[in-house]
Amino acid sequence: MDMRRDYRLYTMNYALNKTSNIMDKKITLLLLAVMTILAVSPLSAQSERTIKRKVAIGRFTNETQYAKGLFYDREQDPMRKQALDILSAKLAASGKFILLERDDLDVIVSEAGEGMNKIGADYIILGSITKYGRKAEGDQRVFSSTKTQTVEAGVSVRLVDVATGLIIYSDEAEGYAETTSKTVMGIGGQQGFDATLSDKAISSAISQLVENIINKCMNKPWRSYIMTIDDGAYYISGGASQGLVAGDSFAVYRRGKSVKNPQNGLMVELPGTKIGTVNIQMTIGDTPETELSICSYQGDSLDMENLSNYYILEK
Repeated sequence: MDMRRDYRLYTMNYALNKTSNIMDKKITLLLLAVMTILAVSPLSAQSERTIKRKVAIGRFTNETQYAKGLFYDREQDPMRKQALDILSAKLAASGKFILLERDDLDVIVSEAGEGMNKIGADYIILGSITKYGRKAEGDQRVFSSTKTQTVEAGVSVRLVDVATGLIIYSDEAEGYAETTSKTVMGIGGQQGFDATLSDKAISSAISQLVENIINKCMNKPWRSYIMTIDDGAYYISGGASQGLVAGDSFAVYRRGKSVKNPQNGLMVELPGTKIGTVNIQMTIGDTPETELSICSYQGDSLDMENLSNYYILEK
Protein backbone atom coordinates (compact mmCIF):
# COMPACT_ATOMS: atom_id res chain seq x y z
CA MET A 1 0.00 0.00 0.00
CA ASP A 2 2.78 2.40 0.93
CA MET A 3 4.66 1.48 -2.23
CA ARG A 4 1.64 2.29 -4.40
CA ARG A 5 1.19 5.60 -2.56
CA ASP A 6 4.86 6.48 -3.00
CA TYR A 7 4.66 5.62 -6.70
CA ARG A 8 1.61 7.86 -7.17
CA LEU A 9 3.36 10.69 -5.32
CA TYR A 10 6.45 10.21 -7.47
CA THR A 11 4.37 10.26 -10.63
CA MET A 12 2.53 13.43 -9.57
CA ASN A 13 5.75 15.22 -8.61
CA TYR A 14 7.33 14.22 -11.90
CA ALA A 15 4.33 15.52 -13.86
CA LEU A 16 4.28 18.74 -11.87
CA ASN A 17 7.99 19.29 -12.44
CA LYS A 18 7.62 18.74 -16.17
CA THR A 19 4.65 21.08 -16.32
CA SER A 20 6.50 23.62 -14.21
CA ASN A 21 9.53 23.46 -16.49
CA ILE A 22 7.37 23.93 -19.57
CA MET A 23 5.53 26.86 -17.96
CA ASP A 24 8.78 28.38 -16.76
CA LYS A 25 10.17 28.19 -20.29
CA LYS A 26 7.03 29.74 -21.74
CA ILE A 27 7.01 32.50 -19.14
CA THR A 28 10.71 33.11 -19.68
CA LEU A 29 10.27 33.33 -23.46
CA LEU A 30 7.29 35.65 -23.00
CA LEU A 31 9.24 37.92 -20.67
CA LEU A 32 12.16 37.99 -23.11
CA ALA A 33 9.79 38.91 -25.94
CA VAL A 34 8.21 41.70 -23.90
CA MET A 35 11.62 43.03 -22.85
CA THR A 36 12.78 42.98 -26.46
CA ILE A 37 9.70 44.89 -27.62
CA LEU A 38 10.09 47.45 -24.84
CA ALA A 39 13.77 47.86 -25.61
CA VAL A 40 13.46 48.10 -29.38
CA SER A 41 10.13 49.83 -29.99
CA PRO A 42 11.05 53.34 -28.72
CA LEU A 43 14.23 53.36 -30.77
CA SER A 44 12.44 52.08 -33.85
CA ALA A 45 9.67 54.65 -33.48
CA GLN A 46 12.20 57.42 -33.01
CA SER A 47 14.27 56.34 -36.01
CA GLU A 48 11.21 56.00 -38.25
CA ARG A 49 9.70 59.33 -37.20
CA THR A 50 10.60 62.14 -39.55
CA ILE A 51 10.53 65.84 -38.81
CA LYS A 52 8.72 67.45 -41.72
CA ARG A 53 10.58 70.17 -43.57
CA LYS A 54 8.92 73.48 -44.38
CA VAL A 55 9.19 74.13 -48.10
CA ALA A 56 8.15 77.36 -49.78
CA ILE A 57 7.19 76.86 -53.42
CA GLY A 58 7.83 80.25 -54.88
CA ARG A 59 8.27 81.46 -58.40
CA PHE A 60 7.32 78.97 -61.12
CA THR A 61 7.45 80.57 -64.55
CA ASN A 62 6.66 79.64 -68.13
CA GLU A 63 9.73 80.50 -70.18
CA THR A 64 8.37 79.07 -73.44
CA GLN A 65 6.59 81.08 -76.12
CA TYR A 66 3.62 78.75 -76.25
CA ALA A 67 0.20 80.51 -76.16
CA LYS A 68 1.74 83.90 -75.41
CA GLY A 69 -0.35 86.35 -77.34
CA LEU A 70 -0.71 90.10 -77.27
CA PHE A 71 -2.66 90.12 -74.01
CA TYR A 72 -0.62 87.47 -72.24
CA ASP A 73 -0.73 87.74 -68.43
CA ARG A 74 2.35 86.21 -66.81
CA GLU A 75 0.67 85.81 -63.41
CA GLN A 76 -2.41 84.08 -64.85
CA ASP A 77 -0.48 81.72 -67.11
CA PRO A 78 -2.42 78.41 -66.94
CA MET A 79 0.65 76.31 -67.70
CA ARG A 80 2.59 77.94 -64.85
CA LYS A 81 -0.22 77.19 -62.41
CA GLN A 82 -0.51 73.70 -63.81
CA ALA A 83 3.15 72.93 -63.07
CA LEU A 84 2.92 74.52 -59.61
CA ASP A 85 -0.11 72.40 -58.69
CA ILE A 86 1.50 69.18 -59.93
CA LEU A 87 4.72 69.82 -57.99
CA SER A 88 2.77 70.70 -54.82
CA ALA A 89 0.66 67.55 -55.08
CA LYS A 90 3.66 65.27 -55.54
CA LEU A 91 5.60 66.78 -52.63
CA ALA A 92 2.52 66.65 -50.37
CA ALA A 93 1.96 62.99 -51.27
CA SER A 94 5.39 62.10 -49.84
CA GLY A 95 4.21 63.11 -46.34
CA LYS A 96 7.61 64.67 -45.60
CA PHE A 97 6.83 68.36 -46.12
CA ILE A 98 4.74 71.26 -44.97
CA LEU A 99 4.16 73.31 -48.10
CA LEU A 100 4.06 77.09 -47.95
CA GLU A 101 2.95 78.70 -51.20
CA ARG A 102 4.40 82.16 -51.39
CA ASP A 103 3.37 84.22 -54.41
CA ASP A 104 5.26 87.20 -52.95
CA LEU A 105 8.43 85.19 -52.39
CA ASP A 106 10.61 87.49 -54.51
CA VAL A 107 9.68 90.45 -52.35
CA ILE A 108 10.24 88.49 -49.13
CA VAL A 109 13.67 87.31 -50.27
CA SER A 110 14.79 90.81 -51.24
CA GLU A 111 13.63 92.18 -47.90
CA ALA A 112 15.21 89.35 -45.91
CA GLY A 113 18.70 89.90 -47.32
CA GLU A 114 21.16 87.79 -45.36
CA GLY A 115 18.48 86.84 -42.82
CA MET A 116 16.92 84.22 -45.07
CA ASN A 117 15.45 82.39 -42.08
CA LYS A 118 12.86 85.20 -41.89
CA ILE A 119 11.09 83.50 -44.78
CA GLY A 120 9.77 80.87 -42.36
CA ALA A 121 10.82 77.86 -44.44
CA ASP A 122 13.70 75.42 -44.53
CA TYR A 123 13.91 75.35 -48.33
CA ILE A 124 12.70 77.33 -51.31
CA ILE A 125 11.82 75.75 -54.65
CA LEU A 126 12.05 77.86 -57.78
CA GLY A 127 11.03 76.36 -61.10
CA SER A 128 10.27 77.06 -64.72
CA ILE A 129 8.86 75.38 -67.79
CA THR A 130 11.71 75.61 -70.27
CA LYS A 131 10.33 73.60 -73.17
CA TYR A 132 6.91 72.84 -74.56
CA GLY A 133 5.79 71.52 -77.90
CA ARG A 134 3.02 69.48 -79.42
CA LYS A 135 2.53 67.78 -82.72
CA ALA A 136 0.01 65.60 -84.53
CA GLU A 137 1.01 62.94 -87.04
CA GLY A 138 -1.26 60.87 -89.24
CA ASP A 139 -1.03 57.71 -91.32
CA GLN A 140 -3.63 57.57 -94.08
CA ARG A 141 -4.29 54.25 -95.81
CA VAL A 142 -6.96 52.96 -98.19
CA PHE A 143 -9.38 51.68 -95.54
CA SER A 144 -7.94 53.11 -92.31
CA SER A 145 -6.27 56.14 -90.83
CA THR A 146 -4.28 56.70 -87.64
CA LYS A 147 -3.66 59.95 -85.79
CA THR A 148 -1.04 60.31 -83.05
CA GLN A 149 -0.84 63.38 -80.80
CA THR A 150 2.37 64.01 -78.87
CA VAL A 151 3.28 66.61 -76.24
CA GLU A 152 6.82 67.23 -75.00
CA ALA A 153 7.61 69.37 -71.94
CA GLY A 154 10.79 70.39 -70.15
CA VAL A 155 10.88 71.53 -66.51
CA SER A 156 13.75 73.04 -64.55
CA VAL A 157 13.90 73.40 -60.74
CA ARG A 158 16.28 74.89 -58.19
CA LEU A 159 16.30 74.07 -54.51
CA VAL A 160 17.64 76.78 -52.20
CA ASP A 161 18.75 76.10 -48.61
CA VAL A 162 17.31 78.98 -46.59
CA ALA A 163 19.93 78.58 -43.84
CA THR A 164 22.79 79.31 -46.26
CA GLY A 165 21.07 80.94 -49.24
CA LEU A 166 22.88 78.50 -51.55
CA ILE A 167 21.40 76.42 -54.35
CA ILE A 168 21.85 72.82 -53.20
CA TYR A 169 20.12 71.17 -56.16
CA SER A 170 19.46 72.21 -59.72
CA ASP A 171 18.30 70.02 -62.57
CA GLU A 172 16.12 69.78 -65.64
CA ALA A 173 13.98 66.93 -66.95
CA GLU A 174 11.79 66.25 -69.96
CA GLY A 175 8.49 64.44 -70.12
CA TYR A 176 6.44 63.02 -72.98
CA ALA A 177 2.82 62.03 -73.46
CA GLU A 178 0.94 60.78 -76.49
CA THR A 179 -2.37 59.33 -77.57
CA THR A 180 -3.41 57.54 -80.74
CA SER A 181 -6.79 57.25 -82.44
CA LYS A 182 -7.67 54.99 -85.34
CA THR A 183 -10.54 54.78 -87.80
CA VAL A 184 -11.35 51.86 -90.12
CA MET A 185 -13.61 52.53 -93.09
CA GLY A 186 -14.80 55.70 -91.41
CA ILE A 187 -15.61 53.96 -88.14
CA GLY A 188 -13.70 55.10 -85.07
CA GLY A 189 -12.95 58.15 -82.99
CA GLN A 190 -12.26 61.48 -84.61
CA GLN A 191 -10.19 63.24 -81.95
CA GLY A 192 -9.38 66.89 -81.59
CA PHE A 193 -6.37 67.90 -79.53
CA ASP A 194 -6.30 66.15 -76.14
CA ALA A 195 -5.66 68.88 -73.54
CA THR A 196 -4.80 66.32 -70.83
CA LEU A 197 -1.58 65.53 -72.65
CA SER A 198 -0.10 68.77 -71.30
CA ASP A 199 -0.77 67.63 -67.73
CA LYS A 200 0.76 64.23 -68.39
CA ALA A 201 3.89 65.57 -70.06
CA ILE A 202 4.57 68.17 -67.34
CA SER A 203 3.79 65.61 -64.63
CA SER A 204 6.20 63.14 -66.20
CA ALA A 205 9.00 65.72 -66.20
CA ILE A 206 8.35 66.81 -62.61
CA SER A 207 8.19 63.20 -61.40
CA GLN A 208 11.80 62.71 -62.47
CA LEU A 209 12.88 65.62 -60.25
CA VAL A 210 10.74 65.07 -57.15
CA GLU A 211 12.70 62.11 -55.75
CA ASN A 212 15.94 64.09 -55.88
CA ILE A 213 14.25 67.08 -54.23
CA ILE A 214 13.00 64.85 -51.40
CA ASN A 215 16.40 63.23 -50.91
CA LYS A 216 18.24 66.56 -50.83
CA CYS A 217 15.84 68.00 -48.28
CA MET A 218 15.77 64.97 -46.01
CA ASN A 219 19.51 64.19 -46.13
CA LYS A 220 20.34 67.42 -44.33
CA PRO A 221 19.55 67.54 -40.59
CA TRP A 222 16.50 69.55 -39.61
CA ARG A 223 17.48 72.97 -38.33
CA SER A 224 15.69 75.38 -36.03
CA TYR A 225 16.40 78.62 -34.19
CA ILE A 226 15.93 80.08 -30.73
CA MET A 227 13.27 82.74 -31.13
CA THR A 228 13.36 84.19 -27.62
CA ILE A 229 13.99 83.41 -23.95
CA ASP A 230 11.28 84.35 -21.49
CA ASP A 231 11.20 83.62 -17.75
CA GLY A 232 13.59 80.69 -18.10
CA ALA A 233 11.70 79.13 -21.04
CA TYR A 234 13.39 78.80 -24.43
CA TYR A 235 11.13 79.22 -27.47
CA ILE A 236 12.27 77.57 -30.72
CA SER A 237 10.65 77.59 -34.16
CA GLY A 238 8.71 74.48 -35.18
CA GLY A 239 5.88 72.56 -33.60
CA ALA A 240 3.36 69.74 -33.74
CA SER A 241 2.61 69.87 -37.47
CA GLN A 242 6.26 69.15 -38.19
CA GLY A 243 6.24 66.17 -35.87
CA LEU A 244 7.85 67.68 -32.77
CA VAL A 245 6.61 66.22 -29.49
CA ALA A 246 7.30 66.75 -25.79
CA GLY A 247 10.43 64.88 -24.76
CA ASP A 248 12.35 65.47 -28.00
CA SER A 249 15.94 66.58 -27.46
CA PHE A 250 18.13 68.52 -29.90
CA ALA A 251 21.67 69.88 -29.90
CA VAL A 252 22.35 73.62 -29.70
CA TYR A 253 25.29 75.01 -31.69
CA ARG A 254 27.11 78.32 -31.74
CA ARG A 255 27.59 79.50 -35.31
CA GLY A 256 31.00 79.02 -36.85
CA LYS A 257 33.11 81.79 -38.30
CA SER A 258 32.23 83.07 -41.77
CA VAL A 259 35.09 83.06 -44.26
CA LYS A 260 35.29 84.19 -47.87
CA ASN A 261 35.99 81.67 -50.60
CA PRO A 262 38.57 83.34 -52.88
CA GLN A 263 37.55 81.18 -55.85
CA ASN A 264 33.98 82.47 -56.11
CA GLY A 265 33.80 85.30 -53.59
CA LEU A 266 31.04 83.61 -51.58
CA MET A 267 30.97 83.66 -47.80
CA VAL A 268 31.13 80.18 -46.25
CA GLU A 269 30.16 79.44 -42.66
CA LEU A 270 32.49 77.06 -40.85
CA PRO A 271 30.98 74.22 -38.76
CA GLY A 272 29.48 75.36 -35.47
CA THR A 273 30.39 74.27 -31.95
CA LYS A 274 27.97 72.25 -29.84
CA ILE A 275 27.31 74.09 -26.59
CA GLY A 276 24.21 72.43 -25.12
CA THR A 277 20.86 70.75 -25.65
CA VAL A 278 17.21 71.77 -25.60
CA ASN A 279 14.39 69.48 -24.46
CA ILE A 280 10.86 70.17 -25.68
CA GLN A 281 8.33 70.61 -22.88
CA MET A 282 5.30 71.50 -25.02
CA THR A 283 4.30 72.86 -28.42
CA ILE A 284 2.06 75.86 -29.13
CA GLY A 285 0.63 77.63 -32.20
CA ASP A 286 -2.24 77.13 -34.62
CA THR A 287 -0.54 77.09 -38.02
CA PRO A 288 2.85 75.91 -39.34
CA GLU A 289 3.88 79.56 -39.67
CA THR A 290 3.07 80.42 -36.04
CA GLU A 291 4.04 77.18 -34.29
CA LEU A 292 6.66 77.28 -31.54
CA SER A 293 8.03 74.80 -29.03
CA ILE A 294 8.74 75.67 -25.40
CA CYS A 295 11.95 74.07 -24.19
CA SER A 296 14.31 73.73 -21.29
CA TYR A 297 18.03 74.22 -21.89
CA GLN A 298 21.21 72.70 -20.49
CA GLY A 299 24.62 73.92 -21.53
CA ASP A 300 26.84 76.97 -21.82
CA SER A 301 25.35 80.42 -21.22
CA LEU A 302 23.75 82.07 -24.24
CA ASP A 303 24.08 85.68 -25.32
CA MET A 304 20.45 86.79 -25.10
CA GLU A 305 21.16 89.89 -27.18
CA ASN A 306 22.45 87.82 -30.11
CA LEU A 307 20.31 84.70 -30.34
CA SER A 308 20.87 84.62 -34.11
CA ASN A 309 24.39 83.37 -33.33
CA TYR A 310 22.90 80.00 -32.36
CA TYR A 311 21.02 77.26 -34.16
CA ILE A 312 19.52 73.87 -33.33
CA LEU A 313 20.17 70.63 -35.21
CA GLU A 314 18.24 67.39 -35.42
CA LYS A 315 21.43 65.33 -35.17
